[in-house]
Amino acid sequence: MLRPPAPCGAPAALFDRAWIAARLPHAGAMCLLEGVLAWDDSQVLCSADNQRRPDHPLRQFGRLGAACGIEYAAQAMAVHGALLAPGGVRAGMLVSARRVELHVQRLDDIEAPLEVRAERLQAGEDLILYGFSLRAAGRLLLQGRASVLLGAAPDSQPPNFP
Repeated sequence: MLRPPAPCGAPAALFDRAWIAARLPHAGAMCLLEGVLAWDDSQVLCSADNQRRPDHPLRQFGRLGAACGIEYAAQAMAVHGALLAPGGVRAGMLVSARRVELHVQRLDDIEAPLEVRAERLQAGEDLILYGFSLRAAGRLLLQGRASVLLGAAPDSQPPNFP
């Protein structure tokens, strides 16, 4: 069962940014998550507090749109995979995002740290369906579902469909 964050103050991370960066293919500032707050076999709760940075790698035209939250969620899914299979992580690729609901227009004006949750809803041999959400100070910022294809080479491209 997922351990909830501590009731007062900022919860202590179980795993820090260095641990996350060592397990994700994202380098430098593109590694968006700062800590793992809680996890179990079906879900993970991560934290980030970099959305206001003027040099954020996903910022465009002076703002960080809410849809960029999907990348935060995708990285939480990758962290969840690393937690479930230490040493045996299979490369994965986000192949779809569905039922995405944006409850805000942008993330760079959110003052509180982000809480990024990813919950494994279904898992097959090569495909995993996750539900995800981003919250800040209890406020829902975005939510949706995403499919992750396992075994995809990190530099491979999704197929082109006519």
